[in-house]
Amino acid sequence: MFWEEQKKPMRKTIRLGILYSRSGSYGSLSCASRRGALLAINAINADTSFNFTFETVDRDPEGNIDLYAPLCAEILEDRSVAHVIGCVTSWSRKDVIPILERLGATLWYSLPYEGFEASDHVVYTHACPNQHLLPLLSWALPRFGGRGYLTGSNYIWGWELNRVAREVIQEAGGDVLGERYVALNDINIGHMIEEIRATRPNFVLNSLVGASSYTFLKAFAELAKADSFFTPDNCPVLSCNLTESELVEIGDAAEGLISAGPYFHGARGWPCQGLRNFESSLEAASWAAVMELSQLLQANPGLEGAPISELLSENTHRSMIDVETHHTALPVLIAQVKDGAFQVLEQWQDIPADPYLSHSERRIDIRLPKLRIVK
Repeated sequence: MFWEEQKKPMRKTIRLGILYSRSGSYGSLSCASRRGALLAINAINADTSFNFTFETVDRDPEGNIDLYAPLCAEILEDRSVAHVIGCVTSWSRKDVIPILERLGATLWYSLPYEGFEASDHVVYTHACPNQHLLPLLSWALPRFGGRGYLTGSNYIWGWELNRVAREVIQEAGGDVLGERYVALNDINIGHMIEEIRATRPNFVLNSLVGASSYTFLKAFAELAKADSFFTPDNCPVLSCNLTESELVEIGDAAEGLISAGPYFHGARGWPCQGLRNFESSLEAASWAAVMELSQLLQANPGLEGAPISELLSENTHRSMIDVETHHTALPVLIAQVKDGAFQVLEQWQDIPADPYLSHSERRIDIRLPKLRIVK
């Protein structure tokens, strides 16, 4: 027995960067994403069918946007790390891309984002607008009406989500009654609530992030108690980025919230055919990122330091990653918080990513009051 164990080849060690904040306004999102990545890393390290194990190089920006780029450079500085799992906001992702380009490294990004990007140095394992915003609006507008109110954090996620939403709503014959932004971490949202009270929209699209979003949802719930027009059955809050990882912080104010994503707790299928139950889509997308990287590295021994374009070009593993855009096909689920948990209302399977909304066969064409999906 001892001799047989000695004959087994030693597994090489591959260093893998982790760049998630464990505190700050959006700390719950970061911790959920980091947890999914670490679950996958531990699974790979325990699986002796892989010819390597991962050693993490972990850095914590503590929610400070100015620290992402220098900490990413620190992870990559000795060139022993070629892949980094991390970043939550699009702001931080865009800040680290120049570092990745200079050092030939790859970021695996596992959060929903606003699209209109396809970097050679980023893999996107969560949803882009044709996988969250368009299905959400296609589902909601015929049910609730076309008078929308748009909120957002004052950076690219909020700007781009609301720009596309405004175009979709107006093209469908609806109206945008208001569009307001606050800075990240800003919890002064009283002016939004008052404007919503005055304009009385059919729905509110919430593209706020972190503490701003939690404060808004709690204030909106109070508005609904005072005026039944704003109850979820009549004027729901819609979201493309809220998951179970934030429900504890939102509390009862989350009741009735409608969100879109590739996974909700308990759903079967992606990313591992129901063999593992994730807490939210953030854990699932980070798990998928590490697992896909592991399969690519296993299929391409000796290319541990290669950029993602080279790993994909070898074509020795049937990858879930689109070679041109570095995005992934994903299921789309519409779910609503009922009794403190998301319950799935509608589901589509394997929607290919279209980050620039450029392919007519993937666009969702809405005409109130009917819905048509163009294939």
